[in-house]
Amino acid sequence: MSAIVIGKSEFVDKVYACWLGKNIGGTLGAPWECHKYTHNFDFYTPVPEKAAANDDLDLQLVWLKMLQDTGLDPSVRTFAEYWSRHAASYPWNEYGFFMRNFSRGLRPPVAGCFENYFVDEMGSPIRSEIWAVLHPADPQVAASMAWKDSCVDHAGGEGMWGEMFWAAVESAAFVEKDPLTLIDIGLSMIPIASHVGRSIREAVWCHQTGKTWGQARERIATRFGHLQPCNAIPNHGFTIIGWQYGKDFGDCLCKAVNCGYDTDCTGATLGSVLGIIGGMGAIPERWRRPVGNEIVLHKFTRGLNAPKTIDELTQQSVELAYKAAAAKSGVAFADKTQLPADLRSRLYRNELALVTRALDVHSAVELVGGSEVALHYNGEPVIRPGVAKVVGVSVGGLDKGADGKTVRMTVSAGWSCQDLGGGRFSIQCDGAIADQNTLKVEVGGLGTVAFTILGPGAAKGFAAGDNVQNCPACHARIEACICGK
Repeated sequence: MSAIVIGKSEFVDKVYACWLGKNIGGTLGAPWECHKYTHNFDFYTPVPEKAAANDDLDLQLVWLKMLQDTGLDPSVRTFAEYWSRHAASYPWNEYGFFMRNFSRGLRPPVAGCFENYFVDEMGSPIRSEIWAVLHPADPQVAASMAWKDSCVDHAGGEGMWGEMFWAAVESAAFVEKDPLTLIDIGLSMIPIASHVGRSIREAVWCHQTGKTWGQARERIATRFGHLQPCNAIPNHGFTIIGWQYGKDFGDCLCKAVNCGYDTDCTGATLGSVLGIIGGMGAIPERWRRPVGNEIVLHKFTRGLNAPKTIDELTQQSVELAYKAAAAKSGVAFADKTQLPADLRSRLYRNELALVTRALDVHSAVELVGGSEVALHYNGEPVIRPGVAKVVGVSVGGLDKGADGKTVRMTVSAGWSCQDLGGGRFSIQCDGAIADQNTLKVEVGGLGTVAFTILGPGAAKGFAAGDNVQNCPACHARIEACICGK
């Protein structure tokens, strides 16, 4: 079977346009983020002098550094480590609750969903582009990497399906231009009944049945609207509305942003998609000039020697894409693009995405001797007095069992632990349970690792929609304040 061959110069042009489109759309929407009413913009309002700082891009720069340091297929534990190094100060919504869980010993995926009201938000769908750039013309691999990324702070939520959708769309867009085909490829990677998927399909239906832009926007807002303006479900519909109803690059972005809600995210994601499809030729100079080539980091992105320009980001991300393709047989780079007759059939393949979707989000992953060891909580990471709890251990991946290795578990003094075989254990404490407790897991041939399990005192819940505490001076997460006050 011949490979999908992508021309190098065409690829570089599309990658640059992806990142520039991200900056343009994010800058367009940034001043109006969280306003849920409609707008009537046809250009930047106000016109900027440089790109706006935006977590949409910054968090992907953290992943770029991670990929450069650790390789192209990092563990979910590695994602968490780099987040804690460079993004711990972000206090907002899902970001803050991931770090709250991480700081008390939980690890992803469960650290991304436990007591996290915001798993359905836009924080992970906005991080999809790097996986598309790393794996162009390989949507199911891009989607599986998006699952790893999103489980850090959106495990099991609609934000996870949103990132998988866009990673697949953007990956396929390097070799496919038809919007409906691209949307359908993205939908094939996520559950049919996901709310994000239903919102996307509704927006497509509106356009195909002759509804006006305003009617489409109203249907998404009323049928999928949410109290939280950054909820992923309506915002995905709005992004699709902009894509379908817009006449050109600028009109598409404005129509998405004019829908309101999470405007920097809808604009930034659509800017990336259009940049990939059309390359730099699709982005008019009037839209490029105000944002320029500079990358402006948010103040909460810390200790990161990130690319300073779109040129540098393009060069570094293209180098990683070449490395990824060198290990594949189905995608290659050469002087000229050559697409096989069965291109669309290949782009629709989703076996890996289906396997990835089935992974256990109620688990915690640590690394031991370079291998993943996961504790499966079989529900909440909580144990209650007098109630036996069955937990499991897998080695080598979340879809593995004990993998034939000898596994032993040690519990706190006064607790009981019954080995049920196959890496499964029944643990119990009949007395008082501390807020944070340690389960030590010894894996033959690898070593010993510790996992946290919480007591009921640390699992009293958190008011839905409230945020973690932040510093009143710098507004960073209070445990990672950047001003020292």
